[in-house]
Amino acid sequence: MDAITAVPLPKNEPVYSYAPGTKERADLQAALDCAYNCAPIELTGTFGAQRRPGSGHELKVTMPSEHAHILGTVHQATAADTTAAVNAALAAAPDWANTPYDDRAAIFLRAAELITGPYRAKINAATMLGQAKTPQQAEIDSACELADFLRFNSAYARQIYADQPENSATVWNRLDYRPLDGFVYAITPFNFTAIAGNLPAAPALMGNVVIWKPALTQQFAASVVADIFIEAGLPAGVINMLPGHGAEVSEVALAHEALAGIHFTGSTRVFQNIWGEIGANIHRYRSYPRLVGETGGKDFVVAHSSADPKALVTALVRGSFEYSGQKCSASSRSYIPKSVWGVIKDDLIAATEGLAVGDVRDFKNFTSALIDNRAYAKLSAAIEKAKSEPDTQIIAGGTYDDSVGWYVRPTLVTSTNLANDIFTTEFFGPLLGVYVYEDSQYEDIIRHIDSTSRYALTGSIIANDRSAIKTAEIGLRNAAGNFYINDKSTGAVVGQQPFGGGRASGTNDKAGSVWNLIRWVSPRSIKEALLPPKTVDYPHMA
Repeated sequence: MDAITAVPLPKNEPVYSYAPGTKERADLQAALDCAYNCAPIELTGTFGAQRRPGSGHELKVTMPSEHAHILGTVHQATAADTTAAVNAALAAAPDWANTPYDDRAAIFLRAAELITGPYRAKINAATMLGQAKTPQQAEIDSACELADFLRFNSAYARQIYADQPENSATVWNRLDYRPLDGFVYAITPFNFTAIAGNLPAAPALMGNVVIWKPALTQQFAASVVADIFIEAGLPAGVINMLPGHGAEVSEVALAHEALAGIHFTGSTRVFQNIWGEIGANIHRYRSYPRLVGETGGKDFVVAHSSADPKALVTALVRGSFEYSGQKCSASSRSYIPKSVWGVIKDDLIAATEGLAVGDVRDFKNFTSALIDNRAYAKLSAAIEKAKSEPDTQIIAGGTYDDSVGWYVRPTLVTSTNLANDIFTTEFFGPLLGVYVYEDSQYEDIIRHIDSTSRYALTGSIIANDRSAIKTAEIGLRNAAGNFYINDKSTGAVVGQQPFGGGRASGTNDKAGSVWNLIRWVSPRSIKEALLPPKTVDYPHMA
């Protein structure tokens, strides 16, 4: 077919409310009951045409809000399993690279329709139970954002392919946007099902084959994503999902000569280790692997004396404590002028103390448990440290309990020490540091925020004074890849606010945008002479 087609115009998926009496609420509750009562199930990987367990030892995927409840069992993918998956991917690569774009896009566009249609309740339920998300957080993540990624990426890819060079007399110039030469290794985190689906899907859309290693703690929903891709028609071997922990998989993938790229979201330490290992192995590869990563954050909210008190309280509570602060974009440090602090302190404490925390199946809860015991240990230790330090004070929360789930109360900590860990260390949990500054020190605080953290992911300014907003916008230009004015520091929407940060927060390749997709192609310039020269001499030689 020679038609020049246009993919469907992407629009952001509407967010369902799950209010009492709605059909989506009843569907979700039924899906939750089904998933909970059918557990535990075997969570398999995909190795080419085989959907099977790994060959290694058994691991358990538990429910964070009720950690005695086992959702599924996983058998670790071994080095041999990884080799088999890489071989399957490379065998599938030529056919997939030569598959017309319309056919590739149709698969992922169909996957989006499956996610927002017949699989909506199932994928949301899996995300709620496996990752301790409330209905609101699961809906905006696993249903809406994942579908948005697939739809907008399809449109952005069409724009890339349509971007062609100028021609000259008797010459036709073309750009062939080839996939990378080898396979892409996608490593995805626990906290977003949308990221888990997008990181392998984006390179695959551009014609690449992928080895996908989801986080063990996200495997319950990742398995649903794999089912959806298969039902949408994705050929065997294009995306190979390897279950379990990452060490054995990475040992093979990072040493393989055909490694062509890394698509990563996770901790800064792990990404830096991967970068270092690739650097040490650079002589082994047949190309220079593309490295795309989004890592940690120490995200800030700075308020000016002109800030709207209610807007500030809302931004702090939602930005810090939704999903128990387990978003790389979550606010964890705030800087508030003394005049405003006197107005909002009691309201902020009351709002924080009033947050309902519990099992995700109780829809009255604002948030739920931390993802696992390691996160619980880190946050509980941070709270105890804050209790013992002379320059800090816990003014809300500060309690934790792991008897049923990994529960840590949303916690507010004030400190008079700008160098305290509460303002410098990423804890990745429901812990917000508050520093109260003299109103006259606003510009000094802006300079401090820019220099105090190695991260530069998200941040926000709450102010009504336009000159104060401009001061923050300029002074914090390099301190955040996503900057919010009079809003919380979380909630980037695909197609509206491309997401990613710099410094130690990652390569800022903006997931869900042209800038990300362009990393997964290797352009080839083609020049065709329509009237080839037929003489050797040039005019000046006469």
